[in-house]
Amino acid sequence: MQSNNLTYQGNPYTEYQQFLYTLIKSLHDKGYGYRRIAHKLNKWEVATPRGKKWFNTSVSSVLKRKHERDTRIQEIRNKEFPIKIGKFAIKYYTY
Repeated sequence: MQSNNLTYQGNPYTEYQQFLYTLIKSLHDKGYGYRRIAHKLNKWEVATPRGKKWFNTSVSSVLKRKHERDTRIQEIRNKEFPIKIGKFAIKYYTY
């Protein structure tokens, strides 16, 4: 079997990005909406990875992008392909 693990690995999540994702995910799992999570993060003075203020769209984006990234890694990067052996021949021509 062959895999597609030679694809570009991209930038791995930093510890801070992972911390933010875990925090946002836990609040979302508790039933908090995006707006309420953004309000809490701003109240706690937790900045975005770029040092900005949180908005409901940025909270939504963190969850969405992480899900997209995990799906891409699972379904594309780690996909296994069957081995295909085609007909191969070397022909020598004499001139």
